[in-house]
Amino acid sequence: MSSKLHFACESVAAGGTRSVQVLAVAPQRLVVAGWTGRDAAAIAHHIEELEAIGVPRPSDVPLYYRVGANLLTQAPAIEALGEESSGEAEPVLFFANGEWWLTVGSDHTDRKVESYSVAVSKQMCAKPVATAAWRWADVANYQDELQLRSRILEDGAWVGYQQGSLAAIRPLAALRDGIYAGEGGEGCFMTCGTLGALPNARGEGIRPAPEMEIEIHDPRLKRSIVHRYAVQPLPVVA
Repeated sequence: MSSKLHFACESVAAGGTRSVQVLAVAPQRLVVAGWTGRDAAAIAHHIEELEAIGVPRPSDVPLYYRVGANLLTQAPAIEALGEESSGEAEPVLFFANGEWWLTVGSDHTDRKVESYSVAVSKQMCAKPVATAAWRWADVANYQDELQLRSRILEDGAWVGYQQGSLAAIRPLAALRDGIYAGEGGEGCFMTCGTLGALPNARGEGIRPAPEMEIEIHDPRLKRSIVHRYAVQPLPVVA
């Protein structure tokens, strides 16, 4: 049984009044949706970006990777074997208290392992997730306006790592229904894909960092969910 995660879940009433309830959710199932870009050219770019670091092309798009629900964490730091893992901001849907909620998480991945098995690489690292969420029904009709972004600590400074809207990702409900068929049950989670990395001055795209900040922003209601976490490398012992 996975440990419970706690979310400050915000709902918006018809008149615009906001209310927050704290939900304790024990993750029961975690699916990582991959290759979820809405635009064929963007998908091709991300595939090429990953091929540049040795990741083989996917057999189909989108793909659904089942990983251990116990990997979800809200801790301020995670441990990762070696120094070749990195995160990526993703919208995350989860089912709790009879409905779906939206938050932001990081599909932290071992990039060395990813070069020979994406499925195994997804299982190698903890999956950070924020401590706040929005009711999915409140934002579903304008999900394309929601902004997804991340920053990493690089060379001692915070730099932009990802930036874009959910319009670049397939509609989240369709992704969800591709595996959960609507409801899925209490404690079901899905990470719903990501955006390409912004290259640094050295031309490096996907790359490790000691700290990462992930964010989803709602420009209509002027609110954001932000989560920051550190990565503590563990020694690789032969």
